[in-house]
Amino acid sequence: MTTAVAGIAAAVVAFGVDPYEPGHFPTCPVLSMTGLYCTGCGTLRAVHSLLHLDVAGAWGMNPLALLLAPFAVATWAAWVRRAWTGEPLRWLAPPWAVGVVLVAMALFTVLRNLAPFAPYLAP
Repeated sequence: MTTAVAGIAAAVVAFGVDPYEPGHFPTCPVLSMTGLYCTGCGTLRAVHSLLHLDVAGAWGMNPLALLLAPFAVATWAAWVRRAWTGEPLRWLAPPWAVGVVLVAMALFTVLRNLAPFAPYLAP
């Protein structure tokens, strides 16, 4: 139940606090230290845009986050339902899914830093 409340609280903060305004949230540490975009760069802005029903804005900030959001929400909802009903908590995704997501994240990170090749992937 605590995780459900924390997730809802995080969504309320992401909805209410504009990450496009400087000073509201810290800069990505990977971007600050290396000058490279990580897989998660732009995710907070994408979530903010998505919570405001701006799908195009979310896509522009982090397309991978937008594509993975429905799976993340469905997994979170299933986990909360199981915790609430007392059903045993277990991994719902097939074993190969983790590998696919990790490979997709690695490819996305590499592609978004190849500016001449894919500038539209940068936040």
